[in-house]
Amino acid sequence: MIIAKLCMLICGVVLCALEAWFYTHMLQLNSYRPERYRKWCTDNDKRIVNVRTLLPALLFPTMFLPELYAYSVSAVLLAVTAILNIPKKAKKPLVVTARVKRLFVTEGVLFVGIAVGCFFLSSLRAIGIIAVLSITVFLWIGLANYINLPLEKAIANRYVRDAKRRITERPDLTVIGITGSYGKTSTKNFLHALLSVRYNVLMTPESYNTTMGVVRTIRERLRPSHQIFIAEMGAKNTGDIAEICDLVSPQYGIISSIGEQHLETFKTIDNIVATKFELADALPSDGALFACGDNPYIRSRLQEKAPLCPTVLYGLENGDVCVSDLHVSLTGSTFTITVNGESQTFTTKLLGVHNIQNLAGCIAVAYHLGISLPEMAYAVRLLKPVEHRLQLLPNGYIDDAYNSNPAGFRGALDVLKQFDAERVLVTPGMVELGERQDALNRELGEYAANCCDIAVLVGLKQAPPLREGLLAAGFPEQHILVVPTLNEGLQALNQLPCNGTRIVLLENDLPDNF
Repeated sequence: MIIAKLCMLICGVVLCALEAWFYTHMLQLNSYRPERYRKWCTDNDKRIVNVRTLLPALLFPTMFLPELYAYSVSAVLLAVTAILNIPKKAKKPLVVTARVKRLFVTEGVLFVGIAVGCFFLSSLRAIGIIAVLSITVFLWIGLANYINLPLEKAIANRYVRDAKRRITERPDLTVIGITGSYGKTSTKNFLHALLSVRYNVLMTPESYNTTMGVVRTIRERLRPSHQIFIAEMGAKNTGDIAEICDLVSPQYGIISSIGEQHLETFKTIDNIVATKFELADALPSDGALFACGDNPYIRSRLQEKAPLCPTVLYGLENGDVCVSDLHVSLTGSTFTITVNGESQTFTTKLLGVHNIQNLAGCIAVAYHLGISLPEMAYAVRLLKPVEHRLQLLPNGYIDDAYNSNPAGFRGALDVLKQFDAERVLVTPGMVELGERQDALNRELGEYAANCCDIAVLVGLKQAPPLREGLLAAGFPEQHILVVPTLNEGLQALNQLPCNGTRIVLLENDLPDNF
């Protein structure tokens, strides 16, 4: 009987560990923020409460069996549930960082501690506690995160102080901050390529755009030989940009765009504008702000409150650094940049008007830092699209899967519209847009109606407003496919007959927590 009881407890702990992996992953995708994790749990109740996760409830009837049978049947039920709850392969897997390891330790102490306590209880209580524990793992992950928060805050503060010290000890280092509702990562990569013509440049890698991402870059990658540091600055809450600026003290800043994104946390566009301009407010009087003059929110804010430092506008319609003679084709773009009366024609493989806007901002910064327009021409020609951002693949797919937003979505549709082929849009729509989410997805459905021939809508949440928008604009209903998953959508698309060439735009790819 003792062996049967041990088997039940071990199976219970294993089941909790497997479920803990999934919920820890969701916690990580929600930036370890308790309020965001709570909201995720509320919004995803069907992923938390379903037949598979409620199987341990079958343990309750076994409590009234003789102890040996109760433990044996419970062990089998828990083992079966554990097998059914093995985490599936994720699009963006859980990154087992030092913080995650500390979380695992706390979770393990909680689970094993409860199991050890159950060993000394009667079968009635032990089985009941294990059943409740197995059903409520998501709550225990939240508790473990709360328990670790003081420690994590102390560790983060120590890392931040160390990174700030390293920056302070480098008065020769030029720091450039980049923020915007979209286009940050592309702008960062373009600027790095242009400045590398003359300088030794470090940039935050991939999408490291949080305070701790910037801290990690400084502590692990900044070397005495670096002359320029480019810090991408992301935000989902007011004050996020100011926090990064306090860390790195930028001399120059780029605001690439402002639009309706992350409205779920920002609530209003005014909060987004104020947050992005935290970068402008942090710049010294001898620095400079570079901002997209084509963006109405940026222009309006600059008219209301100009920063203390000089401001350089760039863009296709409004700017001190002007783009003219823009010609966009399926193989790239050619355009002319004029700055201080000097003009230069550039050729690039980049697709999309918004990419040219971002590139114009980078050219403006590089010019300000002493690199001539002719020097930049070759670097611009060699630029490649950032992965998953309007990346034209050899198989006829345009990969624009990285975290779409309304303006970027429209820009990608404009690119798709230019192709003389059967044009297919594959998208799950947009998320994190708060109360405006359905309305914005509906508007984009209407816009897409004139840009594609077939629409494959993925998922059940964003698909209805997208479908409504398409139909409202007169899009043929028979050309709309609504599918649960991306793989099913691509399989259904491949089964459709195609006359000639087919171009497929993959627009947005929802992360695992949606």
